[in-house]
Amino acid sequence: MQQTSKPETAETMKPPAVPAAVDRRVLHRLRRAQGQLAAVIAAVEDSRPCREVVMQLAAVSSALDRAGVVYLSNAMQECLSTPAELRAEGDPSPDEFEKLLLMLT
Repeated sequence: MQQTSKPETAETMKPPAVPAAVDRRVLHRLRRAQGQLAAVIAAVEDSRPCREVVMQLAAVSSALDRAGVVYLSNAMQECLSTPAELRAEGDPSPDEFEKLLLMLT
């Protein structure tokens, strides 16, 4: 008896996972920000000079912004290369990416 396979639908087909290289880049940036935030906390607790604290805060902010850009860039590429019917529920539409990008600026 020959088995027939069911046709794939939007529910059974999932978009490709985030490439490992992107995950590594985003996680690296987030871990860097985490370390920089720990340094900011320590600097405030140690009553370090204002300039030092502000410079470390700027570094944390920059690291988070860069992680957001890398993550959003990958999501946009995935969205544009995946047909709408195959996108996961909750994934941003192409129109929503502009709003997400503005959140990072």
